Amino acid sequence: MEQAARSGLTLLGLAALVVLGGLWGWSALTQPFPGRTTPPKCNATIVQPGEQVFASRVTVSVFNASERNGLARSTMAEFANAGFGEGDTGNAPRGADVARAAIWSSTPESPDVRLVASRLGPGTPVVRKEGLGVGVTVLVGDTYTQLVKGPRSMQARNEVEICSPPVA
Repeated sequence: MEQAARSGLTLLGLAALVVLGGLWGWSALTQPFPGRTTPPKCNATIVQPGEQVFASRVTVSVFNASERNGLARSTMAEFANAGFGEGDTGNAPRGADVARAAIWSSTPESPDVRLVASRLGPGTPVVRKEGLGVGVTVLVGDTYTQLVKGPRSMQARNEVEICSPPVA
């Protein structure tokens, strides 16, 4: 009887393991798939004095301050074609008085802001104001036409933190 009891207990233990494994498997099978994560549009990057900042290290956000539909999106495409990282797009807040283009930045002297301003043309105002999106915030108005040729890079004068596109 001792042999039969041991065999019975072994079979009972194995059956319990099969049931527990089945429950665990069913639980794992019926779990929802993990959601798709959106990569960040911006990585904070410290730039040292004298370091060159190229377009590929600068994220730009563009907001439409005009009556022209799709101007922010088409301007963002121009910046992307020029090598800049893509940030946010949308409409500028009501009352944003921008004729051609303007930049809003809390760090107007940083190399990323100066590089973007050089592509918008001479006389582009840089307003010391918190940006609307990630990176350098550009507002485009009714008389904006296109980006202009500008320098390939800007040299940092001081240590500064810029918003760079994530490395793929």
